[in-house]
Amino acid sequence: MSSFDPNAPASAASGIFGLPYTEAEADLVLLPVPWAVTVSYGGGADRGPKAIFDASMQVDLYDPSFPKVWACKTAMAPISKNLKKESRHLRILAETYMEGLLIGELADTKEQAFLLKNINAGCHTMNQWVEKRVTSLLKKGKMVGLIGGDHSTPLGAIRALSKKHPTLSVLQIDAHCDLRHAYEGFRYSHASISRNFHQELPQLTALVQVGIRDLCQEEADYVEQNSNIHHFSDRYLQDCAAEGQPWKKTVEHILKPLGKEVYLSFDIDGLDPSLCPNTGTPVPGGLSFYQAVSIVQAIHASGRTLVGFDLVEVVPGETEWDANVGARILFHLCTEAHRSNQNTNQ
Repeated sequence: MSSFDPNAPASAASGIFGLPYTEAEADLVLLPVPWAVTVSYGGGADRGPKAIFDASMQVDLYDPSFPKVWACKTAMAPISKNLKKESRHLRILAETYMEGLLIGELADTKEQAFLLKNINAGCHTMNQWVEKRVTSLLKKGKMVGLIGGDHSTPLGAIRALSKKHPTLSVLQIDAHCDLRHAYEGFRYSHASISRNFHQELPQLTALVQVGIRDLCQEEADYVEQNSNIHHFSDRYLQDCAAEGQPWKKTVEHILKPLGKEVYLSFDIDGLDPSLCPNTGTPVPGGLSFYQAVSIVQAIHASGRTLVGFDLVEVVPGETEWDANVGARILFHLCTEAHRSNQNTNQ
């Protein structure tokens, strides 16, 4: 570290953001999960971790609110080739299964049932792999951030963190509620991630969803039926702005239901789609980059601790734009995780 120059270009042999740390040395380990099996519209999220890693080399390492964050130890674990291979294999099965649904074939035919059983089993195995890896890192005293992949990938991480932090709250930035039950028959769909962890973790202090602008009747009913789900839709945010409410006050309202320990699930499609045009399910509207970052920074500023996070649904396109934005969001997530850790250790 004594020879590391934060002002120099990243070297070819460096880690994420051009940093010199190994996974063993790092205080914060980023776990890549190259998985995109159950996506229902655009694909390619399995390529997100590699694209974000490559784009991170262009991120300058100075943050005026945390000037020497570059000295904090962050590393990204290797991308699992086996996991990526399995994702691509199961994606072929999923596409065949969904084609059957589209042309009206019943989901309970033998072939469809066989496909669905294998897809759900594979996704279950992925969730177990993530939970095991995150649990191992937590036991070593690491903070953990997950890089997807589609939004089904963080379930294992949230399970592991909930065991260490029983009063966990989840803050979700997203265009979608992801509260559907087994969407298209997929038990671990990207559209069911919040429903899955909310039902599995009755001790959850709160689920706060921000930027939502695309949901179905089932999801609206589920929100209505569960008092610990707090819904701050994109329309609500826009109405607050139109009425002249300062953004800082709106952020205070967003964070108010959260407990002291927060997990942040950041789906890139929560942003304005001009910032993520290739994400799998873009929706008009959404947060600006500044709004998103200000929410992330407000977690620590409000006296809460960011105990873990994920960044999902970043899909590289013909240019590096999506990965570029994703890498910068990731930098702010890492900064706030380190800031929270410093605060905890004081």
